[in-house]
Amino acid sequence: MVATDQDDKSGKGEFKRSASHFADRITGDARDGWPVEAGRYRLVINRACPWANRALISRRLLGLEDAISLAVTDPIQDERSWRFTLDPGGVDPVLGIAFLSEAYDARERNYPGGVSVPAIVDVPSGKLVTNDFQQITLDFATEWTGLHRDGAPDLYPEALREEIDDVAESIYRDVNNGVYKAGFATHQETYDTTVRQLFARLDQVSQRLATRRYLVGDTITEADIRLFTTLVRFDTVYHGHFKCNRNKLSEDAVLWAYARDLFQTPGFGDTIDFDHITRHYHQVHTNINPTAIVPIGPDLSSWLTPHHREQLGGTPFGDAEAPGPVPAAEAVPPTGRAA
Repeated sequence: MVATDQDDKSGKGEFKRSASHFADRITGDARDGWPVEAGRYRLVINRACPWANRALISRRLLGLEDAISLAVTDPIQDERSWRFTLDPGGVDPVLGIAFLSEAYDARERNYPGGVSVPAIVDVPSGKLVTNDFQQITLDFATEWTGLHRDGAPDLYPEALREEIDDVAESIYRDVNNGVYKAGFATHQETYDTTVRQLFARLDQVSQRLATRRYLVGDTITEADIRLFTTLVRFDTVYHGHFKCNRNKLSEDAVLWAYARDLFQTPGFGDTIDFDHITRHYHQVHTNINPTAIVPIGPDLSSWLTPHHREQLGGTPFGDAEAPGPVPAAEAVPPTGRAA
């Protein structure tokens, strides 16, 4: 759900993220009318979007690639929002549509809100099922278990859910959403307050991670996925484009090592397209960057340098196993990879 002018802004120059309007859930008992079913649904993402990136990472870690197909939109939006111009003929080959908005219209004609990703579309009907980015990954972890790959990790273990929720909520408020609130602030006081809150939270998280490899427990959980998708974009876009420049991620030894540790873990870095990230933020947010000039930095090769986080104990997947190679059709093009 990369922020656009369709997101609400208060009269005080403060960015306010629109709530997910379509919050149906796909569950084992089909309580909302949408049963878990292999091959029925299509996950629509944009690789620039941190919220969509969460869903992509979860899908890959849990091995749901064969159960839920993937559509990737162009990083550059037009007046109809997310478009399938990366596909032959500019049409998604499964849904048969040129714009994600068509799936929204199939669900609710004249829907007045923004068209956001991640979105899950029901293939038979062509209707949007959900754009609830907060719930999608939790349901992947808990409702889709019958279709998880052999050796899939438990990303939302029941015994740790309260702690995961608590950690993730503060990170969402001050970090995930905080960078947007800073970037779209139109009053100095709002910007100053938001940036202070952002870095106060990052400092707190850095202290937490100084003595433990992962945010909650000894393995990767939902909380790590949610933090990672902001950290991996920090120096590339948030530090400069969103003016979150008290310091770079790479200048915090703990957070930088933590982010590199995750980036080098199968299922994380192999979902990241730095080309899409950089072009989207700088060419779509013309109210922030009116020239639409795309910067050439930073140097991405440092993402592959040693992190030494294994010295803290813990393992990425515990008794579970790492996912296999990325499906060829879903691999990030060389232009977007860390060299």
